[in-house]
Amino acid sequence: MYAAEALLKQDTPVQVDIFDRLPTPYGLVRYGVAPDHLKIKSVTAVFQKIFGDERVRFLGNVEFGKDISAADLGHHYDAVIYTVGASSDRRLGIAGEDLEGSLSATEFVAWYNGHPDAAAREMVLHATGAAVVGAGNVALDVSRILAKTAQELHESDIAPHALNALEQSHVTDIYLLSRRGPVQAKFTTKELREFGELHAADVVVNPEEIALSDDEYAAITDNIVRKNVDVLREFAARPLQGKPRRVHLRFLVSPVELIDNGHGQVGGLKIERNRLDKAGHAVGTGEYEVLPVQMVLRSVGYKGVALPGVPFDEQRGVIPNDKGRVTGQVGGYTAGWIKRGPSGVVGTNKADAVETVACLMADLSKLTPAPQHTCEAIDALLRERGVEVVTLDDWNALEAHELEQGKAQGRPRHKVSHRGEMLEVIRSKRK
Repeated sequence: MYAAEALLKQDTPVQVDIFDRLPTPYGLVRYGVAPDHLKIKSVTAVFQKIFGDERVRFLGNVEFGKDISAADLGHHYDAVIYTVGASSDRRLGIAGEDLEGSLSATEFVAWYNGHPDAAAREMVLHATGAAVVGAGNVALDVSRILAKTAQELHESDIAPHALNALEQSHVTDIYLLSRRGPVQAKFTTKELREFGELHAADVVVNPEEIALSDDEYAAITDNIVRKNVDVLREFAARPLQGKPRRVHLRFLVSPVELIDNGHGQVGGLKIERNRLDKAGHAVGTGEYEVLPVQMVLRSVGYKGVALPGVPFDEQRGVIPNDKGRVTGQVGGYTAGWIKRGPSGVVGTNKADAVETVACLMADLSKLTPAPQHTCEAIDALLRERGVEVVTLDDWNALEAHELEQGKAQGRPRHKVSHRGEMLEVIRSKRK
């Protein structure tokens, strides 16, 4: 969306087609941002303005590599910008990681946000203890969703199936595990503070795990880090209020083994206590403990996935590029996480897309015009292949349906999560 916006601001006449594998646009804003962070999702108002430009089209329910190829795009477009994000996750690489009850935060987030790929998954939250491995905002999001009551989540746009499952949740203790100290954590202060506002969960912090000398505290130059340390110190000093749930924010610990309960399921998580060396790296101390958890969610980084016919750097999980120019592919460009790796927030992608589009515009004289660069030509190709393209009007009708259903329930929206149901609603709304 930001790449499209940057293209529209150029003096050169443009026509932009935005393809998506799903029948819905907005990617991570819809399926990644936490359902209780509705203000962040308000960025879609900007995206709606972009879609309102007659030079932009949405072609949803079109899968790259299946319905359309890199060669097809090269035949129909003068330039292509790949902005597919980082849809996979990094593993912990420890024993027991594939036990039932162990999964990635990516999968869990997709499930509670109603992503069609995960909506059909049965998530039975029989666990009383859950561990979340990681120290970024996604780890905080996952922990917070597990700690919230159904009443708190009712005010969000969490997927209906997830709301029902979480209402039956038996989770009482959530352990968020950071291998290094509070100074090295990657979360932001606003998200951290939210743990102190949970209706039914106490926040538990071990003072020893966040201890800093006066000199170490004075050496903190990053204002966000300093605020994080202040908030954690305040949490550690708080008396517990006896709430039914607890969120344990643990630092200087690493998971070393998921323990089998004898039935192929997670029965506990063995962790090792760490210390930081002079370079700030976590070093194991040989002291271990076992956490009483039956669910483990890893949140240690996202990773891009290769696209058919597009260069890919397996080690970094990105499309190799120079400021957005795809290496070895004239007319190919990239932006977002698949360009630079999974870093930054929603707004970070705006500057990233602007850089890519600037390179594209500088290359115009070198680009070979596409043989069939009309909207009619690509539409005919997709029709010929039997692809049911979801248009912007279709999406608007689906969104109106979700908002209407949500209003009737006193919720922001009632997400339609299954692709088949999405298409059924869309077909019923077409004139």
